[in-house]
Amino acid sequence: MIMLSVDYGDARTGIAVCDAMELLASPVTVIHETYMPKVAKQVAALAEEKRAELVVVGNPVNMDGTEGDRSEKCRELAALLETEYGLKTDMMDERLTTVEAHRALNVTNTRGKDRKAVIDAVSAVIILEDYIKQHKS
Repeated sequence: MIMLSVDYGDARTGIAVCDAMELLASPVTVIHETYMPKVAKQVAALAEEKRAELVVVGNPVNMDGTEGDRSEKCRELAALLETEYGLKTDMMDERLTTVEAHRALNVTNTRGKDRKAVIDAVSAVIILEDYIKQHKS
């Protein structure tokens, strides 16, 4: 199944997609938008373009397992994608994905503006990879 993943942030939202065989997750883009309805519209357009059957929204759960304000915003985005655009969504715990993304970019020695430009898309890739692993086992 083709899936799109979303790393929703206040200023930037990373997007990744996987192939129909669920073997390869790849970064797609970073949306530079702060207004949630506009983010949802762009995510919906990308989901349609990529023919995604599911949109996985990263859920930034606190380290103690509780959900805070950011988690609530991510749930709101998922609900908006479902009600306004008819997309099927699921939430994925994204604890430490940004840390993993920074490590991955350290390995490739990606720094400065290049790093800032891709960190959210790399985080979206990690969210999608984790989702695929969790649902295959």
